[in-house]
Amino acid sequence: MKKSTVSPARRQLIELMQDVHYGSIEGLRIRAGEPVVDPPPAAVRDLMLGKFERVHPARELSDFQLRDALVDLFDLFDRERDVDIDRLTIQAGLPLRVRVRVSSAA
Repeated sequence: MKKSTVSPARRQLIELMQDVHYGSIEGLRIRAGEPVVDPPPAAVRDLMLGKFERVHPARELSDFQLRDALVDLFDLFDRERDVDIDRLTIQAGLPLRVRVRVSSAA
């Protein structure tokens, strides 16, 4: 884990991932290395049958250390700068997989 200060847009994305808990965020645009949260991307939540859905524990904290998966995601934003993410898969409130469309050179 890494302690870090994040921008308001990145903080909003973290909170959205925590709200989704399990599922995906679709149509997420990254511009100048920051997630575009207005308008918000589509969030799709997988409901886990037989399990109690509770608020993500980090939502209660005003400050927390970034998990490695978040650091990796934000490193991707810093590298790519302007990218459209088709689907960001979320597991336990953390990014698991990023799907982006690539253009084919013909």
